[in-house]
Amino acid sequence: MENDELIRDFFSEMKKQDRHLEIPEFPEEKAKAKSFNWWIPIGIAASLVFGFLILGKNEPQVEPVPEVLIITLEQINGQELQFHIEETTEMDIWESPTASLLTEF
Repeated sequence: MENDELIRDFFSEMKKQDRHLEIPEFPEEKAKAKSFNWWIPIGIAASLVFGFLILGKNEPQVEPVPEVLIITLEQINGQELQFHIEETTEMDIWESPTASLLTEF
């Protein structure tokens, strides 16, 4: 309790001293509003427009060169074997190399 009273007295004394302080007036006529540099956002916008004009040109799309070669062996009329060779850019059908083991044995 003693500490509470000491703290309360200390702050009440500080408030009394603050009441007698003179606060100087702010000189409004000397305060200048900072000007905004408009050339910075204009330069950024011009750079973006210039970049879109140069980089935005669409080049004609070139058809990709076939990268996958598919060779299949088919049995026709009993014993006759025939090869089929296909070139494609992607492999859409995949068969396990061991799939024939499941059906032949």
